[in-house]
Amino acid sequence: MTDEELMNCAEKERQVERLREIMTRLRAPGGCPWDAEQTHESLVSNLIEEAYETVDTIQRGDREHLKEELGDLLLQVVFHSELEREAGNWDLDEVARGISEKLVRRHPHVFSQSEAGDSEAVLKQWDEIKRAEKGDEEEPFLHGVGKGLPALLRAAKLQKKASKVGFDWPDAAGILEKVEEELEETRVELAKHVEGEPAGAALAGEIGDLLFVVVNLARKLGIDPEVALEGTNVKFMDRFGAVESGLKAAGQSLEDADLGEMERRWQLAKERGRIA
Repeated sequence: MTDEELMNCAEKERQVERLREIMTRLRAPGGCPWDAEQTHESLVSNLIEEAYETVDTIQRGDREHLKEELGDLLLQVVFHSELEREAGNWDLDEVARGISEKLVRRHPHVFSQSEAGDSEAVLKQWDEIKRAEKGDEEEPFLHGVGKGLPALLRAAKLQKKASKVGFDWPDAAGILEKVEEELEETRVELAKHVEGEPAGAALAGEIGDLLFVVVNLARKLGIDPEVALEGTNVKFMDRFGAVESGLKAAGQSLEDADLGEMERRWQLAKERGRIA
């Protein structure tokens, strides 16, 4: 390796240390008032937002902006680590050491004498090591699974974990029948509902069951339900935007248009999308 290549490597390694020093400076007296006021709790929404923005760039295949979003996400890790360093507990180096040691422990087929011939064996071994590390051997099998995740993601994670011990539908057709069953139960409960009044716990429960089994159908088909739903979110925004643009071109606003006109323009946008 040439001197220039060595200097380039050193410069790249230096960037993480530079980021840490900038964060320390921002939090120090005479730094940024906003940064100095933050706590772990106040930064939670930022952490979630940056994670989802990173996911968005991945889903859109935007590799250039992915670099930027990963930087924003890394900042959150550095920020939380700086808070603990200031409190005299641990720092970014300890975070890096912890995850490095965990990766080595949970990959004995790479760093030790264990064997795992395929991805399924690797995941099974990972789960066994994880449960042993956390002392969860005597806990219920689903103990702690998906803790803190949004409900849709947690449902998929719970179902996937249960499927590892054979608690699963044999095929997607059986789940589709269950979807129809849950939909009928929702209809029955909805018939009892009085229009204009808040929905009761029974109706909310049936809708929850319906959502849960639809997530199960997606999982069985190898579809990430979060990705599928976000795809529909984007499609809805595009079509609704087309409805709005069409109304504006006709001298109307969303507020002035009736449902029939909006539905007509929605179907036009839908048809154009199919043609495209």
